[in-house]
Amino acid sequence: MRILLDECVPLQVRHALVTHEVTTAQRMGWGGISNGDLLDKADQEGFAVFIVADKNLRYQQNLTNRRVAILELWTNHRPTLENHFPEIRAAVERLVPGEYFVLEAP
Repeated sequence: MRILLDECVPLQVRHALVTHEVTTAQRMGWGGISNGDLLDKADQEGFAVFIVADKNLRYQQNLTNRRVAILELWTNHRPTLENHFPEIRAAVERLVPGEYFVLEAP
């Protein structure tokens, strides 16, 4: 599964998803792109999941008719996320195309 990490999500989150192809917005050359354009690009490039820590994304963007599933994390604090890699992995595995899922603080 192809997974895209937003700019504010620590790169180390990829270690929770070692069986998947994980890259970042920066590595794709998409740093600084608006969320709407980033979602369009993720859809066009065939990403299955977009992981964000932006709690406003679902209110600021039209998410209907998207193929990419979005996982919103409760924090972008790297040490905290590292303690919850199993929960992140499980959430990604359960996502369906176009779904928006908020992973609450465990």
